[in-house]
Amino acid sequence: MERELARDDEHVPEPCTRVDALTRVFALLGKRWTGLVVAVLTQRAAHYAELRRAVPKISERMLSDRLTELTDAGLVTREVEPGPPLRVTYRLTEAGAALGPALNELGTWAEKYLPSDGTCPEVADRC
Repeated sequence: MERELARDDEHVPEPCTRVDALTRVFALLGKRWTGLVVAVLTQRAAHYAELRRAVPKISERMLSDRLTELTDAGLVTREVEPGPPLRVTYRLTEAGAALGPALNELGTWAEKYLPSDGTCPEVADRC
């Protein structure tokens, strides 16, 4: 029987390519605030202070970290405008802008299935 188990372990299938791709997506976009920062930038390029106002509960450190991660991932560009005052503009790259339709779909889904009171309509209907 141990031999059978050992053979079964050897034949463990590789993870599905789709799951692997979604794992990479959620590793980046699943972090708190990241999706909201991208959503704001889908509307237009923005300065740091504008992003801070658009995502009101995000701390300065968290916004800075998320912008750095998005820049490193190739979804956001950081453009420094000569000063004074020194200003930095953030804008989506082509890859970042391509997230727009997916974020819109997620928003539509949330409006339908995640009401603002936090309950799922399908669960509430059963109660």
